[in-house]
Amino acid sequence: AGKMKAIVVNSGVANSCTGTQGLEDAYTMQEWTAEKLGVEPDLVGVASTGIIGELLPLDTLKNGLSKLVVNGNADDFAKAILTTDTATKTIAVTETFGRDVVTMSGVAKGSGMIHPNMATMLGFITCDANISSDTLQLALSQNVEKTFNQITVDGDTSTNDMVLVMSNGCTLNEEILPDTLEFDKFSKMLNFVMQELAKKIAKDGEGANKLIQVDVVNAPNALDARMMAKSVVGSSLVKTAIFGEDPNWGRILAAVGYAGVDVPVDNVDIMIGGLPVMLSSSPVAFDDEEMKDVMHVDEVTITVDLHAGHEKGTAWGCDLSYDYVKINALYHT
Repeated sequence: AGKMKAIVVNSGVANSCTGTQGLEDAYTMQEWTAEKLGVEPDLVGVASTGIIGELLPLDTLKNGLSKLVVNGNADDFAKAILTTDTATKTIAVTETFGRDVVTMSGVAKGSGMIHPNMATMLGFITCDANISSDTLQLALSQNVEKTFNQITVDGDTSTNDMVLVMSNGCTLNEEILPDTLEFDKFSKMLNFVMQELAKKIAKDGEGANKLIQVDVVNAPNALDARMMAKSVVGSSLVKTAIFGEDPNWGRILAAVGYAGVDVPVDNVDIMIGGLPVMLSSSPVAFDDEEMKDVMHVDEVTITVDLHAGHEKGTAWGCDLSYDYVKINALYHT
């Protein structure tokens, strides 16, 4: 938590594993941006994404910064930070707080090397709520585990991750404080924005055709539920089964079992697109045509009911296609 007025982002070079020179270059980019905007350098954040181990092309960056125009066009920013992404990820919402309306907007990028432990993913959220940096940090920390940290494309965590939230405090609402109804309302608003951005990243996974959502319900606790959901959505065999539109419940159950959670699995129900494929840990017959209909869609939902509690957890990912191998086999180092 702290103060910041701007963030400068470069795409194409991660500036990671570049030693002292890389750190100096990051400071240089920060100083150039601060000078252009007329603010102190320590109020400018720096983020980089791209190829690991290459130094920043400072001449190119300086030329780009010289043309910087602050025009409030989020779409241009969203496009500029992409790497292997095929689509921009943006969202904006409003909510009434007291006498005023708070606007919150978000931009993210990420397509491959996505398995956040906060993957190459960046997320930037801005709002105008009257809220302190410490309270903003609290809201971010509470929600990141349920959103960005619950997505996976390929199981590989990136060297370059960042999710930040900034607020300029320009609205006239009373200050939002922890442990209040207004804070809960703000936290839900932030959770929605972060979840939508996270889902957009998962849906745009490299070579992906389908978004996969895994809901683990009736678990002993929320953490166990989230771990199992992410285990299922991250399974290469589950991902390839969804790509092939094959309702392979055995792969789903196996991923539940190796999630590292000590939960009885002798009374598990599994549904794909709402159709049961397993009840009480035993397979059930299903209509082939119905199953084809629920799997031949852009978004597939898998539900795992543990019948062991009252908590739930959700994770998002994508199918694993031939194109993922092509994209990463041809990726430049």
